Amino acid sequence: MTRRDAGGLVPVPHEVVARGGERFVASGVVRVGCDDVLRPAARLLVRSLGAATTVDACVTDLADADVRVALTTSLALAPGGYELEVAATGVTVRCADLAGGYAAVQTLRQLAGPGAFRAAAAAPTPWTLPAVVVRDSPRFAWRGVLLDVARHFMPKDAVLRFVDLAAMHKLNVLHLHLTDDQGWRVEIQSYPELTRVGSWRHATTVGTWRTGSLDGRPHGGFYTQDDLREIVAYAAARGLTVVPEIDVPGHVQAALAAYPELGDGSPTSVRTTWGVSTEVLTPSDESLTFFRRVLDEVMDVFDGPWVCLGGDEVPTARWRADPRAVARAETLGLADVGELHGWFVAQLCEHLRGRGRRALVWDEALGPQLPRDAVVLAWRGPAHGAAALARGHDVVMAPEQFVYLDHRESDRADEPVPVGFVRTVQDVHGFDPLAGDLAQVGSSGPGRLLGAQAQVWSEHLDTPRRVDYATFPRLAAFAEAVWSAPAERGPGTVATEQFMARLAGTHLARLDAAGVEYRPLEGPRPWQTRPGVAGFPRDLDEELAAGGWTGVGGWHEPDGAS
Repeated sequence: MTRRDAGGLVPVPHEVVARGGERFVASGVVRVGCDDVLRPAARLLVRSLGAATTVDACVTDLADADVRVALTTSLALAPGGYELEVAATGVTVRCADLAGGYAAVQTLRQLAGPGAFRAAAAAPTPWTLPAVVVRDSPRFAWRGVLLDVARHFMPKDAVLRFVDLAAMHKLNVLHLHLTDDQGWRVEIQSYPELTRVGSWRHATTVGTWRTGSLDGRPHGGFYTQDDLREIVAYAAARGLTVVPEIDVPGHVQAALAAYPELGDGSPTSVRTTWGVSTEVLTPSDESLTFFRRVLDEVMDVFDGPWVCLGGDEVPTARWRADPRAVARAETLGLADVGELHGWFVAQLCEHLRGRGRRALVWDEALGPQLPRDAVVLAWRGPAHGAAALARGHDVVMAPEQFVYLDHRESDRADEPVPVGFVRTVQDVHGFDPLAGDLAQVGSSGPGRLLGAQAQVWSEHLDTPRRVDYATFPRLAAFAEAVWSAPAERGPGTVATEQFMARLAGTHLARLDAAGVEYRPLEGPRPWQTRPGVAGFPRDLDEELAAGGWTGVGGWHEPDGAS
């Protein structure tokens, strides 16, 4: 086993050394001993390998004389790191912490072969692992993926499955985009109309909104608070923190359909098309009170440290035409009505802080009014991440130019619903959160680069099968980019060629065993195409030439607006 093949592991570990000697083979009863802090990771190992084999596994104390697999803590390791040694006589795992324990479990699953990702064993199957030493730790603390369940609702079981697949790749943050113009997906008991009215639309645009083609079919769904508590607990048991997103003050048309008084009072319906809606919240005390109560219920369900407030793509035309909004801006001493955007987001950031949480916002919310403890998701490019770091904010890099996985994977005519930039597996593997403008700032600014996040927006992903196609295997490439040690990656590099060899030689078989309908490396299967559905392809080189990193993406006010 060499560094080049690295045992077929994805993400590639810092060090993999094949050992001489027999493989570890266990059948019958296997006792997994662990320190108390690592008990959740040991339970995950028992559940996952136990389900895929005919071994009767159980978790016990380290002192048990029959222990053949041992998980212990080690203060000498980097946070999130682990070391494991496999020999014929047993498996020893040393973990820095529980996060390292979860990562070690995923490595053991991969070493056990593709069959370890099946739900049941079709024949007598022992635990079988190669004799090996693995030493590993993550490059970044935040290794996230966003799943958009607002544009197209994903059933709870599909979300739980997505959690499993994210954990399989050592990701540790699941960002759930729960509300938008096209649907409100979280039960709020104080405001039942949000789901009774806002969770469904009477039709959906097929393909780009520019064609105006509606399918005529209602679409909807929402998660009860108990559903979401289950998702949070399920993710935590696999090492993931779930970050909920409640988007304000834009992307709120579904909420306004339920409660028009939150806007200018005009009746509206849940949006059936994509793009940016001009419907926004009125920046009133009533709107703030409403969303503070919404956030209180959200925080009672989601126990993680972060809540995303959105803050992106906020048209100001309705505020400029509304005397109440103009008067509010004047009363607050704001130089322009458009500054109500930052003021509104800041009020809710303060509310989260009062409950012991931190706000996460998209980079359009960056400005002098944004509290310093708010974390910025830089989606419009590295320049915006650098600006946030320079202002002292912690930053998560999420640039659409690299890690928007709903974007097309080739310029082939049969690419289904071809939107956005061409981003191949190799392109995603070449993503470096510290490249571009961030290379000049790095960790020297007052803010910290926490890590990076891939996005799976679902305007054109209307089923879990379509989510599979867009997400995989590119999410595996992203996972390696944010976990593994820095290297020169990208099309044509040695590191990416090695990754592609591991992907084709081993990792796709794991995805097959897990039932993932990924996009084959050679192109879509016939049933994965969407003939006749218009997309909106974009050319990255053209957009960069026209506007640079700061001119790409996002909402741009029409000429004449400040």
